[in-house]
Amino acid sequence: MNKFELSKIGDFHINHNEDASAITEIGENKVLIAVMDGCSMGKESHFASTLIAKILRKVGKEISYRIFAEKKEKTAEEYLKHILNRLFDELLLVKNQLLLEREEVLSTLILGVFDKDKNEINLIIIGDGLVCCNGQLYEFEQEDKPDYLGYHLLEEFDSWFQNQHQKLNLKNVVDVSIATDGIFSFKPFDNNVYEKTNEEQIVNELLVNQKWNDQTNMLHRKLLEIENGFGLRPSDDLTILRLTMK
Repeated sequence: MNKFELSKIGDFHINHNEDASAITEIGENKVLIAVMDGCSMGKESHFASTLIAKILRKVGKEISYRIFAEKKEKTAEEYLKHILNRLFDELLLVKNQLLLEREEVLSTLILGVFDKDKNEINLIIIGDGLVCCNGQLYEFEQEDKPDYLGYHLLEEFDSWFQNQHQKLNLKNVVDVSIATDGIFSFKPFDNNVYEKTNEEQIVNELLVNQKWNDQTNMLHRKLLEIENGFGLRPSDDLTILRLTMK
């Protein structure tokens, strides 16, 4: 399995990349992947997405230690719920310890657990973003009003989880990507003349095309190719995680 990761600050942002990502092994045959996009209208929005990434990495390590000690594993679906529950608890704990306001913990989240043995992935999408699996796109759009996890930290987790409908269970996975909505924000950055392209072609190049899959910097090379060939750069922060089985 090949793992590719890209996070790029958008041209319209100056100080911080408000996106973050996490990718970590869970035991021997599962992988946690996540991308986050901090709320631009919140306070220090890069902090929320980075905090969530750090919590997810911690939880992933804890699960791996437990698997090693107990010699048994859960399904990807079970781990997805468990990880999200732990994130809920840890985020509320940090919020209370640091006396954070609600606006300081707002971030979108696409969280997935991939099972290498079954070639299957379970995902939950909290807010907006894009999932691509085997060339099939699943776009989640909430009209710039994401229902952030940070809005619900005082709720009972199981009840909240049951009301989440942006979930995917994808099978026979050979190529899967998750991306923040910055993937739809490519715009010209100068007045030079370039070859024409469109949003569909850009998404296909980054999330479907297999070119350079044998190179760890594949996504960075494709982003540079889009910039040099079509004169386009993401205006919003862009983060992509891509897993390929080839």
